[in-house]
Amino acid sequence: MSRSSGETVTFADVEAARERLDDETVVKRTPVERSTSLDRLTGGEVHLKMEHLQWTGSFKTRGAYNKISRCVEDGIERFVAASAGNHAQGVALAATRLGVESTVVMPRAAPQAKVDATRGYGAAVELVGRDFQEAMAHARDLVADSEATFVHAYDDPAIVAGQGTLGIEMYEDLPGVDTVIVPIGGGGLISGIATAFAELAPETRIVGVQAEGAATVADSLEKGGPVTLDSVNTIADGIATGGVSELTLSLIEEHVDEVVTVTDGEIARAVLLLLERAKQVVEGAGAASVAALLGDGLALDVEGETVMPLLCGGNLDMTMLQTVLVHALTDREQLLRLRVRIDDRPGKMAEVSSVIAEHNANIQTIRHERDAPELDVGEAYLVFRIETSGAGHARSIIRSIRDHGYEVVHINA
Repeated sequence: MSRSSGETVTFADVEAARERLDDETVVKRTPVERSTSLDRLTGGEVHLKMEHLQWTGSFKTRGAYNKISRCVEDGIERFVAASAGNHAQGVALAATRLGVESTVVMPRAAPQAKVDATRGYGAAVELVGRDFQEAMAHARDLVADSEATFVHAYDDPAIVAGQGTLGIEMYEDLPGVDTVIVPIGGGGLISGIATAFAELAPETRIVGVQAEGAATVADSLEKGGPVTLDSVNTIADGIATGGVSELTLSLIEEHVDEVVTVTDGEIARAVLLLLERAKQVVEGAGAASVAALLGDGLALDVEGETVMPLLCGGNLDMTMLQTVLVHALTDREQLLRLRVRIDDRPGKMAEVSSVIAEHNANIQTIRHERDAPELDVGEAYLVFRIETSGAGHARSIIRSIRDHGYEVVHINA
């Protein structure tokens, strides 16, 4: 039994939200695609729910439109929200379509693409604070000084019910699904989806995924109430809320079967795999569900199952894409950093470079280091950044450099 939070969300609430969202110009039905690559890697039958192809690039419009439309029916015309980016766009689009005003407070470090998109959808944007929690505090102050209504990203039954419409859609897409995998930030999305599946297919396993640097659910369940982190550290900004609410925690406890965490490295690898194999650009939060399938050591066991990971966001900032790609390619050893100890004499750089060139590897950069304390007088390090085809290629290069009499250290880590 779940604890009482004073509020809850029922399947009837989700059905009512779906009626409000029956407009393809606001929320469209997103596709599902089988991934044979993930089938091979997991031993299951993997169907990707591509909600990142939603109009705003994420599911957030579902909850925002449900909330704001209900308020507009009561005569409310001004709304304020706080968001790291995706909720911001959902609120902006919903308010604009309904002919009302919206102001969204975003952290100063919010991806510029998400800031620009939010303004493009018609909201006034204020950049305040280092993270979501500070942006939230400022948004609350704006509401206190005005007649506006606050649109919370997850702690609101109307928001949860709106997100739950995605659960109905996922069930209709694949009624026989064994396991559904959903990223968790504040918990509104998984709460709504799990509420829908509890009614439509209670035998389906619902698994939540949090980024390791922003994980709160396990601790919250153990301590019997929502736990908020002082700071978060993850590339998955869309699920970097650093806290859940009593409402969402209660629904998670009641309807969610399992919650796992993934590292930023695992998320980066999932982003790259989705680019290469599924030809889909998915942000870190959206790729967390796939990361859970491929995680080191504690990967979810879905062998023989029909599984549906939810790709919930596609608003990937290009700077973050570069960071993710460098991390993932380094992890694969397709970007290789080597430190080679040499006698600091003319021709040594050319000699080591020619060894690398014999393996058809491209040298991106070379740096001399002469001030390391372990070096003898007249010695230096050459630090190479090299493009390779993968781990096997990298090992061959290292072996050849050593065979030519040089001390070489792989320094990717």
